Amino acid sequence: MDTQGYTIRQSVNTGPTWKKIIVESNVPEELKPLRILSRNLWWVWCDEVRALFCEIDPIIWESCGHNPIVLLEETSLDRFDELKSDQAFILRMHTAEMLLEKYLNERKELRGPKIAYFSMEFGLHSSLKIYSGGLGVLAGDFLKEASDSKVDMTGVGLLYRFGYFKQIISGQGEQIAQYDAEHFSKIPIQPVMDENGWVTIGIDMPGRTVYAHAWSVKIGNITLYLLDTDYDANQDPDRFITHHLYGGDNENRLKQEMVLGLGGIKLLEKIGIKADIYHCNEGHAAFIGLERIKNLMESSGLSFPEAQEMIRVSTLFTTHTPVPAGHDSFHVDLFKLYMGNMAPKLGLSPEDFLFLGKASGYDDHFNMSYLASNMSQQINGVSMLHGKISKGLLSELYKGFLPEELENIGYVTNGVHYPTWAAPEWKSIHEKFLKPEKLPEDIHEYDEEEETRAWRNIYKVQDSVIWETKSKLREGLINYVKQRFSDTHVQRNENPKYIAEAISKLNPKALTIGFARRFATYKRAHLLFRNLDRLAKIVNNPERPVQFLFAGKAHPADKAGQDLIKFIFDISKRPEFIGRILFIQNYDMNLAKMLVQGCDVWMNTPTRPLEASGTSGEKGVMNGTLHFSVLDGWWVEGYKKDAGWSLPLEKTFDNDELQDELDAEAIYSIFENEIIPAYYYRNEKNVPSRWVDFIKNTFADVAPHFTTRRMMKDYFNRYYIPLSTRLDRLKADNFSKAKEIAAWKAKILSVWDQIEVVNIQLADGITNSYKMGQEYPSQIVLDLKGLSADEIGVEVIVATATEHPEYVERHEFTPGKESNGLTHYSLSLTLTKPGSYNYGVRIFPKNSELPNRQDFRILRWI
Repeated sequence: MDTQGYTIRQSVNTGPTWKKIIVESNVPEELKPLRILSRNLWWVWCDEVRALFCEIDPIIWESCGHNPIVLLEETSLDRFDELKSDQAFILRMHTAEMLLEKYLNERKELRGPKIAYFSMEFGLHSSLKIYSGGLGVLAGDFLKEASDSKVDMTGVGLLYRFGYFKQIISGQGEQIAQYDAEHFSKIPIQPVMDENGWVTIGIDMPGRTVYAHAWSVKIGNITLYLLDTDYDANQDPDRFITHHLYGGDNENRLKQEMVLGLGGIKLLEKIGIKADIYHCNEGHAAFIGLERIKNLMESSGLSFPEAQEMIRVSTLFTTHTPVPAGHDSFHVDLFKLYMGNMAPKLGLSPEDFLFLGKASGYDDHFNMSYLASNMSQQINGVSMLHGKISKGLLSELYKGFLPEELENIGYVTNGVHYPTWAAPEWKSIHEKFLKPEKLPEDIHEYDEEEETRAWRNIYKVQDSVIWETKSKLREGLINYVKQRFSDTHVQRNENPKYIAEAISKLNPKALTIGFARRFATYKRAHLLFRNLDRLAKIVNNPERPVQFLFAGKAHPADKAGQDLIKFIFDISKRPEFIGRILFIQNYDMNLAKMLVQGCDVWMNTPTRPLEASGTSGEKGVMNGTLHFSVLDGWWVEGYKKDAGWSLPLEKTFDNDELQDELDAEAIYSIFENEIIPAYYYRNEKNVPSRWVDFIKNTFADVAPHFTTRRMMKDYFNRYYIPLSTRLDRLKADNFSKAKEIAAWKAKILSVWDQIEVVNIQLADGITNSYKMGQEYPSQIVLDLKGLSADEIGVEVIVATATEHPEYVERHEFTPGKESNGLTHYSLSLTLTKPGSYNYGVRIFPKNSELPNRQDFRILRWI
């Protein structure tokens, strides 16, 4: 071989040059309706469509987590060819398509005010990872119900590239947070387009503009718009804003809330959606008020006070947290850096602007719940008890009022979307006794008493049918857990002997208890394990076995919550608890659905009163799963004797350790003496008749009161309709009434501090001893500085004589003669309840146009 001129040298290989292509699923034209059905999340609660997708390929359907878009991508051409020739399948497909068309056509004409619903998270389906827990699932259920109930609603949120984390439990029981990027082509979202292309909005931030693309999701006839900052026009730190739900530091949280609130309003303005009522789901979205005021001032020439009247009357703020730490706040220095440029746009001084999120001048943080409260005429908690707690939490904003007096803070107890969460087997049974009742779909015709009467028809169903249905669902759950448990444990190289033993001990006929929720320490998942010997006897009784299924995520920053998961995991590996106690990793909506449908008992043991509502138990009662909980959140209202079990509402001990000990003893006792005997008793037909009675009672007396239909009707009756009615009055005649109210408030404020108390004559019976039922005349003379007696009220407040006085009653003075610029107020006071009380006298502004006393919250105690 001639090698002359040949040199050996280092060769430099170049890397591959990639060019992106997208191969779309080749769904044949004959099967085109499948693509249409997959793009509207209505399929999530339509059993016929879910069954249709499963039929395409059950293995892929399970492996892709019930995501029809991925299912259609991964289905082979050969399978599509088979389906094209399957006339029965084609018929079912077209039937499903017609069901969707009929559903949407029936919702083209909507009644009532148009609602814009803002939330940081929405739990619609496991495949769309824009939720973390109960708050998001509630928001998702709310949009589904809005579609079902023919409500004119638009949702606004954020689209997260990674969403919330996927939970992996290591072989040592440690929680590992894994973040998987969302493939936007594999979820049911579409870019929002207009004549200029992809709709994009900009949000001013220090030294730059952050841009966000808009996406949309169809949920029946409801559209949810989602904003996404992760694209090339933004700097890397700003692309990160919408990477993780609740991810990053406090600064990133502030940026997320700016994108949601300011950006969300900009988006609606850009695409021409004008709502009547703006519903702020948690304080995360409170910036909607500021952006709306700015826009209204620019478009209508209103002053800030006038514009604020309009924004407040059209805004509802729902708070979900029962603890101060749950309310977002930002240090004033950080807040001024990002939001300081808004003050001059609103015509406010920097100090006045900061006071929109502060309760006093000493606060060094800007509180988003305070901002939401100042921007909203009405505020609601998410259960009766939480409404009361919220009055205390927000009372700093309303100094001078006792918490019980706060008329602007009420409640709507959360409900759950029955079509999403009820098992098809139960829906089939329920349909037989609900359908003949012809219950209306339109929320304006909904009647809770009528619906409750219909649910009571469950008593006509044979006991054997109830028991067979529940047993089938339990068996399905246990089989699902065995498969999931096996797969996850194999992946982390778990001991095969342990896997085999745990799976073999799982019993589809054993009493099955579910405990699945966010793992925070106040949920007290540890209570069950305070006496392990006693617990071992309970779960290992050969004649009456019991098994506990645990699931839930702890926030990545919550070390105590993660330690609690490891604690339960370690106990589950002990020989006496193998297969009797299991922790199932990566709690999501799919797993939640299996658990609430298949468990016999749903357990909840929070520290009172830290459970704002708690909707997982409500999902259980829709499936004949009996609830066993502390009387907290929704269960205060839901508990009925022989339809579940409860621990007491009030704490016995101030010491948490002693209280935990007492509650743990109560839990063991209720299991041993009530729950287990009722479950394992069998009548001559081998049916646990007492247990079936409990299930029927749950369906009849509990379930109908905790649906999203009831919840939606409450929102309309208590908030949406009253707000929209007052809104119409305030905006009529070029906002004349709003201007009038704003001017009146300004007039009152201009002389408020000058109002002089000239004379007070209070009966001795008030200040000393007082005889019940006797009249005691009193008089107060005021110099109102030019105001009329109709504008200033005087009242006596009677409260309990305790360290923290609670409101008892109010007695208002009657204005009388006016002479020499002085107004005389008189009261003949009669008290009818014996006991020891506190009393106080105060003056307050009066105007019949105010929706409540807290709308203009100045007071003076004298």
